[in-house]
Amino acid sequence: MDVPIWVWAITVAAIVAMIVFDFVGHVRTPHAPTLREAGTWSAVYVALAVLFGIGVWIFAGGQYGGEYFAGYITEKSLSVDNLFVFVLIMASFAVPRELQQKVLLFGIAFALALRTVFIFLGAAAIENFSWVFYLFGAFLIYTAIAQARAGGGEEEEFTENAFLRLTRRIIPTTDEYHGDRMTTKLAGKRYITPLAIALVAIGSADLLFAVDSIPAIFGLTEETFLVFTANAFSLLGLRQLFFLIDGLLDRLVYLHYGLAVILGFIGIKLLIHALHENELPFINGGEHVTFVPEIPTWLSLSVIVVTLFVTTVASLARSRRDAREAAAAGAVGGPTGGTTGGTTGGTTGGTAEVAADTAGPAAGPAAGPEPDRGAPAAAPAERPDGGSR
Repeated sequence: MDVPIWVWAITVAAIVAMIVFDFVGHVRTPHAPTLREAGTWSAVYVALAVLFGIGVWIFAGGQYGGEYFAGYITEKSLSVDNLFVFVLIMASFAVPRELQQKVLLFGIAFALALRTVFIFLGAAAIENFSWVFYLFGAFLIYTAIAQARAGGGEEEEFTENAFLRLTRRIIPTTDEYHGDRMTTKLAGKRYITPLAIALVAIGSADLLFAVDSIPAIFGLTEETFLVFTANAFSLLGLRQLFFLIDGLLDRLVYLHYGLAVILGFIGIKLLIHALHENELPFINGGEHVTFVPEIPTWLSLSVIVVTLFVTTVASLARSRRDAREAAAAGAVGGPTGGTTGGTTGGTTGGTAEVAADTAGPAAGPAAGPEPDRGAPAAAPAERPDGGSR
């Protein structure tokens, strides 16, 4: 695929323009986006990505168009998985809702710039060393196994990475937020605010996610232009997607298994391609190994789409079933809790009501004369940054 310099220039300029528009139109004035705003702009960015893919299909052919869509869908699905960590970061640093847009946009722009460097380095490595496909394929299979073993179990707390800890150690940091400012001056000394630390956390976390997403998309296309644009479009709509589905992420209980299937599939595809391009002397005497046919793009795209569809449907079905079971348990425990709570399956509602009925009348008079005995000290007011440091 021969992409002229002017096409590269227009594409990069358009992506930068969309980031600037995002900042000027949505982030410069801090606010918490409504569900309607997030949904509308998520649809706009998806539509732009689809229109770009149609353009690739028309002007470069169905082969490259299919590779772009396979790469974009894979990167988008991996981005949704990344949102789990973003939610943990926002909670860990107690980022106010109206400031989260700025953290996400700046972090995503930072990650996109560094991913671009990784993409060109990966393309150069693949161009000169065909054995790199073995490394990418083996790494993706390892990642898929780790993803499947982890299952739906998410960490409840965000663990700071080494880069973030180094930033805290080197640069003085305030404990409080100062509006939407990244830095502030106190007693004549310049400090960075928790908002800047949260931005570094988002950017560095997304950079770590590139470790598996970049090899994954190179397993679907070797065209640097398609790898770059698929990554860019998947990241551009991530801010809006965060606000659209952050309340629904816990319902995608099987997403990890679906991503494990996709990463494992792409890893196998990369290994097969590596065998076809083999130059390692200890494998088949350095000759190509072609007895296993390569996986075509249409099959890759089909596997990715079907896997995500099945994963989503199964996750939503599981969530609805769990909700019905919880509602049924509440209905059973509620009416009978006061009299038979101890014998209705040990529900918490019944147990609590029995305790209230038996302990309430006796404990009430005894507690009245000395309300101050053993009273705990008043809880201190919560720090503006939510005690993140």
